[in-house]
Amino acid sequence: MLTYPNISPIAFSIGPLEVHWYGVMYLIGFALTWGLGIYRSKKPWAPVKSDQVADAIFYGALGVILGGRTGYMLFYDFFGFIHQPWTYFEVWNGGMSFHGGLIGVVIAMWYYSRKIKVNIFDLTDFFVPMIPIGLGLGRIGNFINGELWGRITNSPIGMIFPTGGPWPRYPSQLIEFSLEGVVLFIILWTVSAKPRPRMLISALFLIFYAMFRITAEFFRQPDPQLGYIAFGWLTMGQLLCLPMLLLGVGIMLYVILGLRSKPKC
Repeated sequence: MLTYPNISPIAFSIGPLEVHWYGVMYLIGFALTWGLGIYRSKKPWAPVKSDQVADAIFYGALGVILGGRTGYMLFYDFFGFIHQPWTYFEVWNGGMSFHGGLIGVVIAMWYYSRKIKVNIFDLTDFFVPMIPIGLGLGRIGNFINGELWGRITNSPIGMIFPTGGPWPRYPSQLIEFSLEGVVLFIILWTVSAKPRPRMLISALFLIFYAMFRITAEFFRQPDPQLGYIAFGWLTMGQLLCLPMLLLGVGIMLYVILGLRSKPKC
């Protein structure tokens, strides 16, 4: 069994202000995304200029925050939201949904693409390879906070989390960090570094994220207010990934069929 490092969730304090590692991870994620965005904007195929990267990230951050919070209340705590709607603004208590954040980012990118007159898929293909950075760092933040731990296990990688009871559990945050962060980044960054058809990178993101998240959910403890949605094993996270997977496969087929239908020179 592995030993949980029990790191303080507070990175540092400035007087009465406590800065948590989870927030620091978000800031690092946005900073790295901005830096890599500047780097990629210098490529001849880039759809945005270097001075537009920060604006796009700003819109994307708004989409993450508003969409993530809204998605959590609708997907994971709907009845609590209906009975106590003011809890929507109690962000200090946690509660963000990736799928809600994704919808928020898509809306933000649609708006910004129209603003700068760029095809939305050119914009998403440009930024999607950087998304796993924020996803991975967010999972590290979850691990430091000792939250979103996994199911009870007797495996050698089990850990006893401070808030997870006396039983060893899967470090599901680290599993998600590895799959949704490291592996997904390598796949998207490698493919995007070469010439490729429009929409391909966006499709790959949808497909591989959905596959990795569905896999990781088998190790993660479901949210207590929901439990399993069906069959004694299906979680809300897995259910929400199914439309992502289908959409990604649909876009991929559209790209492949489009390439086949083009006349050869």
